[in-house]
Amino acid sequence: MKLTDGVLRSFRVAKVFRENSDKINCFDFSPNGETVISSSDDDSIVLYDCQEGKPKRTLYSKKYGVDLIRYTHAANTVVYSSNKIDDTIRYLSLHDNKYIRYFPGHSKRVVALSMSPVDDTFISGSLDKTIRLWDLRSPNCQGLMHLQGKPVCSFDPEGLIFAAGVNSEMVKLYDLRSFDKGYANSKAVTLEASFTPDSQFIMIGSEDGKIHVWNGESGIKVAVLDGKHTGPITCLQFNPKFMTFASACSNMAFWLPTIDD
Repeated sequence: MKLTDGVLRSFRVAKVFRENSDKINCFDFSPNGETVISSSDDDSIVLYDCQEGKPKRTLYSKKYGVDLIRYTHAANTVVYSSNKIDDTIRYLSLHDNKYIRYFPGHSKRVVALSMSPVDDTFISGSLDKTIRLWDLRSPNCQGLMHLQGKPVCSFDPEGLIFAAGVNSEMVKLYDLRSFDKGYANSKAVTLEASFTPDSQFIMIGSEDGKIHVWNGESGIKVAVLDGKHTGPITCLQFNPKFMTFASACSNMAFWLPTIDD
C-alpha cells in the first residue's frame, strides 16, 4: 500500500496495551519491524511482538531507571537514557540483559535519542542545551552542538538529515553538512517528531492527545488523527517495514489504515 494523504487520514487505533503502571516514556520499532520495545517510569522495558500483537518479554532497570530507548541495528541490543543516578546513556544486550558500553558526557537529563538508519552512530539531546553525536564502538562523544535551549532530535530514514526542535517552538531539518530548513510549531509544547519510512511526511504528537501530520516537502498539514489518548502523546513512531504506527501516553496504541475498497 502506498502512503498518501488519504491513507494517513484513514488510520485508526487497532489495539491498546496496558502493561505499565506508570507513564510510557518512549518506544521504538526494531529495524525489521517485527518487534517494538517500550520504556516506562515504572522502570520496566517491555518487548512486544508486532506480528502476534502481544507482549513478549519484560526487563527491569531498577537501579538506573529507563527514560528514552532505541534499537541499534541488531534486533537484540538497545541504547537507553536513564532517569536515576546520572545522565549516562547505556548500551544494553537484551539477550542476556547485560551492558555492553556506557556513554557519559551529558550533564543534565537526556530528552532526545535517535539511532542512525545507515551506520552505528546515534545522536542525543539534553537539557544541558547540547546535541551529541556518538558511535556505538566508542564511549567518547564524536561531535557536539551547542544550542540556545532544550533540544529534541531525530534522524530521517535515509540518515542524511535530522529533525531538531529547540524550546518546542521550532522544528528544523538539519543536513549533516549544512543547516537550513525549518517548520514552525505554534503550540509550543514538548513534541516528538517521527518521519514516515518514505520520508514524505512528518508526524508530531501533541498535548491534546491528537497526532498532527505535515507533508515534509511542502510543509502543509495533511491530517489530524485522534486516538482518544487521555493525556499528551509522549511517544510516536512509524513501523519501518509495515503499514502501522504506534503512539503512547500511559498506554500503548497501535494504528492501522482503514481505506475502503
